[in-house]
Amino acid sequence: MQLEIGSLKTDRQWRSATGMGENKFRQLLPHFATSYERLYGKTIEERTSESPNSPSITQYDELLFFTLFSLKSGLTYDLLGFVNGIDGSNAKRNQSKGLEVLKGALSDLKVLPQREFKDVEAFKSYFEDQKTLILDATEQRTQRPQDQDEQKDFYSGKKKGILLKQ
Repeated sequence: MQLEIGSLKTDRQWRSATGMGENKFRQLLPHFATSYERLYGKTIEERTSESPNSPSITQYDELLFFTLFSLKSGLTYDLLGFVNGIDGSNAKRNQSKGLEVLKGALSDLKVLPQREFKDVEAFKSYFEDQKTLILDATEQRTQRPQDQDEQKDFYSGKKKGILLKQ
């Protein structure tokens, strides 16, 4: 079994497999290819022809599709490899390579979200045009206080010890 781009016939199939329609995929593809060549200094065809092994991914559209599919499906590497007819470790390598290239392409298009800010002022200036900012902070880690009374304020009551019945 091996997934192929040609198997996707409808826009619904494209969106379910990659998270985007075919038109968006085709618009992203040239930027992905440019990012690949900038990152590796060669085209994908040149790199695959120099490889001593027979590579499983030999075209830009195959690597982009594999990367987007792996993100959308959330499969383990072994299962991702099985679905694509490759080894699990090869699936991991291909996904890592694809993610680096995709990150470069999205950065070139200026649609890559900024994940770090050097200070509060940089954060404020980045979001100054936004009316509403929603932060998901429901599962923020916190240091457990050493003081017994303070610990009670941070205890949710959900994790309880097992009671042994006699």
